Amino acid sequence: MLASEQTGKSVNESRSPTQKNAIQILGRRFIRNPLSSSGFLIVLFLVIIALSAKYWVPFPEDILTARRMDENLRPPSEKYWMGTDHLGRDIFSRVMVGTGLSLQVGVTVVLLSATLGTFIGGIAGYYGGWIDQVTMRITDGFLAFPSLVLALGVAAALGPSLMNALLSITIAWWPWYARLVRAQALSVSNLEFIEAAQALGSSRFRILIRHILPNVLVPVIVQASLDFGYVVLTATSLSFLGLGAQRPFPEWGLMVSEGRNVFPASWWVSIFPGLAIFITVIAFNLLGDGIREMLDPRMRNRV
Repeated sequence: MLASEQTGKSVNESRSPTQKNAIQILGRRFIRNPLSSSGFLIVLFLVIIALSAKYWVPFPEDILTARRMDENLRPPSEKYWMGTDHLGRDIFSRVMVGTGLSLQVGVTVVLLSATLGTFIGGIAGYYGGWIDQVTMRITDGFLAFPSLVLALGVAAALGPSLMNALLSITIAWWPWYARLVRAQALSVSNLEFIEAAQALGSSRFRILIRHILPNVLVPVIVQASLDFGYVVLTATSLSFLGLGAQRPFPEWGLMVSEGRNVFPASWWVSIFPGLAIFITVIAFNLLGDGIREMLDPRMRNRV
C-alpha cells in the first residue's frame, strides 16, 4: 500500500513539472507576439470598463432616459468628452456603458452556439450512419446562407428586440461549430482509448460525454476566440438596421444609426460608437489569432 502511494506521488511529481513547463512555454509564446499581447491588453481594458463603467461615467442619468434638449448636439468639449446626441445625452457615458452590453451579447452568443454546435457535431461524428447524414444535411442548409444574411432573415421574422437578435445570431453561428466538431469527432472516435472504453462496456453516450467531447474542445476554443469579434459586429449591424437592441439602450450599432440623420455636421454622434466597434473587433481578432497560435499544433510549428 505504501509502495503504491509512493509510486502515485512520484508519477504526479514527474508530470507536474512537464505540465508547468508546457504552460510556461505557451504563455511565453503568446506574450512574445506583440499583436496578441496588444489584443489581450485591449480586451482586458474593455472588460474592466464593462464591469465598472456605470460607477464612474460623468452622466449616469444619460444612459437610458435623460433628455436635455438645450444641450443637444454639442461637440466634444471639456464637459462632454465625446459630445452629445440629438437628445442632449452624453455620448461618452453611453459608449462606456454600452461596452458591457456588447460584451454580454458576444459571450452569450458564442457560448450558446459553441455549446449547441459542439453537442450536435459530436453526436453526428461519433454515432455516424443516418444520424450523421441527417444532421450534416441540415447543417449544410444553414451554411448555404452567409451568417449575416441568415441572422437578418431570422431577426426580421422574429421581430426587433435584443433577445431576438441573440437568438438569430446563435441560429446563424452554431452550424460552423457543428461541422468543426463533427470532423474532430470522426478522427478521435478511431483512437485506441475509445476502443478500450468500448471494450470495457461503456455506453456510447458516456463515451461521447467523457471521452469524445473533451478531446475536441481545443479547436472549439480557438474558433470561439476568433468568432467573438464577428459576433459583436453582427449584433451591432442588426441594431444599426433596427432589428437588434431598441431605444433607449446604449447599444453601439443603435447609436451609430441615430447619428445618420445629423452626419456629417454632427459627426461625433456616429464616429465614437463606430470607433468603439472597430477597436473591439480588432482586439478580439488579435487575441483570437494569438490563442490559435498558442493552441493549434500546426500554427505552433510555424512559429
